[in-house]
Amino acid sequence: MHVQELWRYPVKSMRGERLDEAALDQTGIKGDRNIVVVSEARDQMITARTHPGLLGLQASFTEDGGTLIEGHPWDSSPALGLARKAAGEPVRLVNLGAGTERFDVLPLLVATDGAIRELGLDLRRLRPNIVIGGVFGQAERRWPGASLLSGAVVIDVAQLRSRCVMTTFDPDTLQQDLGVLRKIVREAEGKLALDCAVAGPGVLHAGDAIFLHAKTKGHVS
Repeated sequence: MHVQELWRYPVKSMRGERLDEAALDQTGIKGDRNIVVVSEARDQMITARTHPGLLGLQASFTEDGGTLIEGHPWDSSPALGLARKAAGEPVRLVNLGAGTERFDVLPLLVATDGAIRELGLDLRRLRPNIVIGGVFGQAERRWPGASLLSGAVVIDVAQLRSRCVMTTFDPDTLQQDLGVLRKIVREAEGKLALDCAVAGPGVLHAGDAIFLHAKTKGHVS
């Protein structure tokens, strides 16, 4: 198996950026989901589950550690105006830094080419951090409890990810197709890709070999 693709999402629920390499530590990929969108009216974080327009904005992470929204610094007036328009309500942008509260479950989402191909999906609908190539079908379903190893990097696989309405929005047009989620429910019991934690920090590169290590009996490596 190999690292097929690497993705980072500098602003939670906005479009991600594909990477050639990614630095990982216990809080995930550097620069991933550091910035979140908060509703002014409710004083709570919002996501594309309820505000899918956010998916139409491109976020990026700069070499000097900054975050941009459509080329504007995240804390600038133009960036805030774009976020408010996309959300359809007054919002503010908040930098949570390395706080783990910015994640829905765990810091990494790992998808596999076999499961994506079997379901015939655009992988961007799943918003993975890592896509592993060379996987047969839905073999990922047997991976929870095992670890993925690549050089110094150790990734512990916790569980399959329960999928939500975000998968139903086309990443380019934002048009909704509820049939996508129905297909995931029908063909994958509503769960696709893997919630993971970083047990050993390091750097991953696209193309790196990666290995499955079974910690307990019953897991296939």
